[in-house]
Formats: sequence, structure tokens, C-alpha cells
Amino acid sequence: MRIVDIREKSIDISRYSDPAIPSGGLTTSIVSVTTDVVRNGVPVIGYGFSSMGRFAQGGLIRERFGPRLLAAGDVTPLEAWTAMMKGEKAGGHGERCVAVGTLDMALWDAAAKAADLPLHGYLVQEFGGGNALATIPAYASGGYLYPDNDLSRLTDELKAFADAGYCRAKIKIGATTLERDLARTDAASAIFGPGCLAVDAMNAYDAEQGLAAAKALKSRRLMWFEDVCDPHDFEAQSRIAGAYDAPIAAGEALFSAAEAKLLDRHGGLRRDRDILLFDPVHCYGLPGYVEILIALEGRGWPRSAFWPHGGHLFSLHVASALGLGGVEVNPSSFPPFGGLVDQARPDNGRISPPDLAGIGFEGKPDLAALFSAL
Repeated sequence: MRIVDIREKSIDISRYSDPAIPSGGLTTSIVSVTTDVVRNGVPVIGYGFSSMGRFAQGGLIRERFGPRLLAAGDVTPLEAWTAMMKGEKAGGHGERCVAVGTLDMALWDAAAKAADLPLHGYLVQEFGGGNALATIPAYASGGYLYPDNDLSRLTDELKAFADAGYCRAKIKIGATTLERDLARTDAASAIFGPGCLAVDAMNAYDAEQGLAAAKALKSRRLMWFEDVCDPHDFEAQSRIAGAYDAPIAAGEALFSAAEAKLLDRHGGLRRDRDILLFDPVHCYGLPGYVEILIALEGRGWPRSAFWPHGGHLFSLHVASALGLGGVEVNPSSFPPFGGLVDQARPDNGRISPPDLAGIGFEGKPDLAALFSAL
């Protein structure tokens, strides 16, 4: 397929279902990629966005990677990725990886639509189906600190997750006192039970703070303790892992295979229990994510350790097609990007990717309208 038009727009996003609650000015880029492929009399268009928790990438998309795509000619998604990365030097992963990943998402959406396949089915053809899973374990992610009535609003949010069919959940810690975070953790655990709640410190702690939190959380039988310290502070990560026997999750804020190898070599993680959270969009898209997967599988990590970050449909298709351990879902955070297609619910804590052609954004009317406006 040939890319004939690319459009990008920066969109405000919120960590909360109520966007009026301050959310740090977060943005994302939405993109449309129009191809020369025609189905049912209309051009095939792929859609993508910059996943969750970073910022819009408009400058890099419009000035650097978009023009390379438009000049690439007839390409597959993998060939398009190579065209986007032409001339790029090693290192410097902080922002360009997200710009590339945003366009990469749209390219896979377009290619699967052109083949009239749901993305997970298309990826099985591209990468082999030996590990594919029809249903994936999922957890509901949210639990950000509320500016007022925090415990009450947190409890309401998590009860809504449970009522929607989720058996596991994750909340955020590290933005307030440890005492208050422990109260939040205990309130959430009362709803989801032992081994079914994860906490995410969002890389907030230094070594001593992380050790104190690990000591306090040790007895609480958590699903995992996530993103404890600065993602490149492998010494602190290793010290904390040595003091915390339960599972630790890491990798969300690392964007390349080289960084993933450093985490494995120096971060103190244990292959028999710990969780890897690399984001398929933030890691230069699916080709970069697969490179990480292959590299760490070669170092002894099982695919069951990979639970991709994002909380959206693209990560769900990737987890299903590649046979990964599970997936994050944002049922209420980052609307309209997070969550499942309308009317979809977990079944005994597991979910399936939609059977719509492409990623299935068209099954989320609010999001489909946002993309269509491009």
C-alpha cells in the first residue's frame, strides 16, 4: 500500500473520567493515514494515537517521520517502519520513539483493514500464530489520586471496575504520603482481594523511599509493585527488588531493546515472577516492541511476563496475537481512548480483541468520531 495523506492533531487527555479534574496538561497526537487501497469504493484509512501518559508528537510527525512515509512508495507496515527510521542514529529514544509508534499504529490499522482482518488476525499471519491467544487476562487500571474526597471517589471507581466484570485492578501511589497511599491500597484490596491488586508508583521514589514503600507493602499480597523508581536508576531498582519478594513490574518508561537489556542485566528483576510493561507504541511501535520481546526471550524471559502498557485496543491486539501474559485496560481513564469497544465486557477476568477490521476503533463511537474529524 502507498501512503497518500497523513494528518495529525494534538488532543487534550485526562487521567480521570471527569476531564474537569486537573490532569497535568497531558496531550496526545491522533493521526490518520490514508492509503491508495480502495475497499467498498472508499480509500482505506488507518488511525493511531500516542498511547497514554506522554505528550503529543505533532512536530516530529509533521516535519520528520510523516514526510518519509509519504515518500516511501508502496510499503508494508514493516517496510514503512524502516523508511521512517532512515538516517536515525542510535540512542535519543525519549520522544521520537513515540512519534514513530503513533504512525506505526495507524499503519497496522490500515494494513489490517486492507486485508479485511481484525488486527490480531493480521498479526498472526505476519508473526506466526504459535503463541496466539483468543482471550487475554486483563486488569482495570486507574486509581489516580483525587484532589478531594479521595478515598470515597477511589472506592467508587474500583467498585465500578468490579461491577463491569474486572477481577484485577491497579491504582497509583507515590503522589502523596506513604501513610495515605497505604490507606488507599487497603481500601482497594478490600474490593479486589489478595493477589488481585497492583500498585503503580509512576517512577516517583528514590532508593530510600522505594525501600520504605516496599517494606510497608510487603505484607499486603499485591499482584505487583510497579515503576518504583527512575526507570534508568537500575541500582535503586535492584536494591528494592532485593528487599521485596513479591512481583515487581517495570519497563513502561523504557523505549528500546538496548534499554530493556540493561534493565534485565542490572535491575534485579526475577524471571520467575516479575512483570514487563513495555508499551508497544512508545517502543517505536510494534517492530520495536517485537525486538524487545525477542531480545528478552533470548535471555530467559517467558512471554507470560509481558503485560503491555497502554490500556487500549492496540495493546490488546498485540497481546492476543503474540500470546503475552495479559493486558492493561483503562475503563474510565483517558476517554475516549481507553477501554474496550462498546458493550464488550471481561469474562472471568479475560477479554478478547474485537473482530472488526483493523484495530476496531470504529466500535468506540466517541473515538471513531474524533478520528473521522481529521
